[in-house]
Amino acid sequence: MSVIIREMHIQDYDAVLALWQASEGIGLSDADVRDNIARYLERNPNLSFVAYANGQLVGAVLCGHDGRRGFLHHLAVNQAYRRQGIGRALTHKCLTGLKQAGIDKCHLFVFGKNEIAINFWKDIGWTQRVDLVLMSRHTG
Repeated sequence: MSVIIREMHIQDYDAVLALWQASEGIGLSDADVRDNIARYLERNPNLSFVAYANGQLVGAVLCGHDGRRGFLHHLAVNQAYRRQGIGRALTHKCLTGLKQAGIDKCHLFVFGKNEIAINFWKDIGWTQRVDLVLMSRHTG
């Protein structure tokens, strides 16, 4: 099976959204509507990626940075294509892009009960931080 990984474009949105919606452990919100994703991709060029196999979208990841730290969001791989290195390859593309942008550290968010994702990230060399507390607030 040949997998093609390329930069994500807003034209991929419908297929990416369908993948995210079908993937357990992906938390979607109003921040993930088409206009917001288009703005994110425009603000963070060459950092988010999609994977296609036989013309079908099988993986996707959003990546960006704030000038200091990188962030990965919504890494998902179609269940039928898991354990084939696609998630690892998408992550590698993101980290390479961040490094080229001068960003030397990357963070991501995982739901605390998502053991599959936590184990995936640990298996590919990420460290779980237990010393931080995430706090959120709407801007309005």
